[in-house]
Amino acid sequence: MASPYIEFTVGDRVVKVTNPDKIYFPEIGGTKRELVEYYLGVGEGALRALYDRPTHLKRHPDGVEGEAIYQKRAPVKRPDWLETVEIRFPSGRTAEAIQVTEVATIAYCANLATIDFHPWQVRASDVDHPDELRIDLDPQPGTGFDEARRVAFAAHEVLGELGITGFVKTSGGRGIHINVRIEPRWDFTEVRYAGIALAREVERRVPGLATTAWWKEERGERVFIDYNQNARDRTVASAYSVRAKPHAPVSTPLTWNELADADPRDFDIRTVPARFAKLGDVHAAIDDRAFSIELLLEWFERDGRQDMPYPPNYPKMPGEPKRVQPSKARHDPQ
Repeated sequence: MASPYIEFTVGDRVVKVTNPDKIYFPEIGGTKRELVEYYLGVGEGALRALYDRPTHLKRHPDGVEGEAIYQKRAPVKRPDWLETVEIRFPSGRTAEAIQVTEVATIAYCANLATIDFHPWQVRASDVDHPDELRIDLDPQPGTGFDEARRVAFAAHEVLGELGITGFVKTSGGRGIHINVRIEPRWDFTEVRYAGIALAREVERRVPGLATTAWWKEERGERVFIDYNQNARDRTVASAYSVRAKPHAPVSTPLTWNELADADPRDFDIRTVPARFAKLGDVHAAIDDRAFSIELLLEWFERDGRQDMPYPPNYPKMPGEPKRVQPSKARHDPQ
């Protein structure tokens, strides 16, 4: 027997949604149909965040309590109108990734049970030079959104002194993301250096709150500034992305004024469309200007070009320090 389905007209496309009444978010009884309708409701903002970017999909065919599929390659069987772009992983291997160019692409992916969208920090026209610097504030045990908020304002202060505009959003969990549009003149290594330099400056200003320590044993009860989110093939959930949790939270763009008393629990699949209908995309200006990272690279030089560890799945990178936990390194006879 064929699966039940409904169809949505999205621009010039008709997107088929199978099993629309399947429960994806058990805490609120949220269905697959609601997921698709959510993305259509915030389509303009979601598309702005994803437009022309190679995008990985975090799929949950059995809902958020089922196994996740993190899909980096575009489906082999796909509509002929769906665009793709070739990307290169740190290993040197390549793949065809989905390139988001219209809201219908987002709806199509939602029908594949995509809950989270994870775009690269590049555009399809130049996949080796990022146009976005990402500041990912990740609260560690003993800290939460309030601490991340304080670190975010410290980062905002540093960016302001550099003449750079950052756009802040909730992560959909306890964390905070700040995105900065940059000129696509630097490669992944250089943009990561800029991220390290910025993170170190924020850490200097609020040392009791923020840390750049890659090893968890050194972080303590502080907010980790994950500089490695600027490395090739590292992604974070996009603006307006739903997160795969039972209550269907959303990574929601905010203004800096809103951040002062925002509660991430207020932003979910059912509240954000109404907010969007009322306010529009509060990050609508994000593409108006791209900034230079030259001063941040000068700061990296000022700090002695001290690199920091990459994630464990990366090949050993030039200039990278020994990739071993400090507690183990102390007992290393070498």
